[in-house]
Amino acid sequence: MTKAAELAKMGEVLTNSQIGGRRNIVINGAMQVDQRNSGSSYAQINDELSLDRFKGNSFDGGAATGKFTVIQSSTAPDDFSHSLLVTSSAATSDAANNIFNIEQRIEGYNTAHLNFGSSSAQTITLSFYVRSSLTGTFGGALKNSARDRNYPFTYTINSANTFERKTITISGDTTGTWIGSTNGIGLWVSFGLGVGSNYVGSAGAWAAGDKFSASGATSVVGTSGATWYITGLQLEVGSQATPFEHRSFGEELALCQRYFRGYRIVLEYPLGVTGTVSSNIYSLSPSMRSGPAVDTSVQNVGASTSLNSFVAKGSAVNGYHSLHANINISSTGYVYRYLEGNADSEL
Repeated sequence: MTKAAELAKMGEVLTNSQIGGRRNIVINGAMQVDQRNSGSSYAQINDELSLDRFKGNSFDGGAATGKFTVIQSSTAPDDFSHSLLVTSSAATSDAANNIFNIEQRIEGYNTAHLNFGSSSAQTITLSFYVRSSLTGTFGGALKNSARDRNYPFTYTINSANTFERKTITISGDTTGTWIGSTNGIGLWVSFGLGVGSNYVGSAGAWAAGDKFSASGATSVVGTSGATWYITGLQLEVGSQATPFEHRSFGEELALCQRYFRGYRIVLEYPLGVTGTVSSNIYSLSPSMRSGPAVDTSVQNVGASTSLNSFVAKGSAVNGYHSLHANINISSTGYVYRYLEGNADSEL
């Protein structure tokens, strides 16, 4: 079916609310932004991010271990420039407590309109392009912030080393506890790469418990050197998958910077200034989700200074808008201080 025919067919069944405005709840679904690694390979450890907004678990028998690598790849389907590539580093069995996955944790402000946990829960559709050196049935799961409600799902890869588009329609959860308009975790979307029996469930229905994938799914980490690619990840309201909502790189980067960003700052102090000086030194625009953890590498030049504190200012409701430094200056000479690091407020 041509794109024109596909769009025409969709027009027969889609409501104006689904095709109007911003549709994709996922951030960086086209895998464009990689602030941390700049395209370099990352050995996944437990509960850490690789590409922006994509976190992974490599949990083997209670230890955080790098059983697979993640890299931003230029291998992608038509209309895309990048994908997220997972490569298995060693053949690893699916022991009961093992969790190997890639996930995105979506903020409550971006999921409140789904009305999960009520009789008005919206139907949603997950769509993505996937490719693997393996074929068969693969799995994933959606779950709430408390990790006590889950919806395992499956999808089939028919041909090895070929991008295929998958769509999964999910009726909204009418029970359970789901957070509303807050900056906490509104929804987890997990793709299993090899998940043990304690963390898999039956596909196709909401259930109690903490699951990362579906029972019987193929394990990517079970085969040394196996590959798994994903891009064009979209989660939207409605029972039909619409074409992927491409956003500009600048817009996608700004959405990612709500959660993670780098900074470089030079603080300058004139002659004769001594004692403790407070400075509103760096504007965070867009504002960050929460007060970020700020790491610094500090270079002193000239007279002696010490960094008493370096924190973000703002609120959980309106976001954190600026970084503030509290510097102690012990000399009347000209002083400047260089600060460089990252601000992190990931979910």
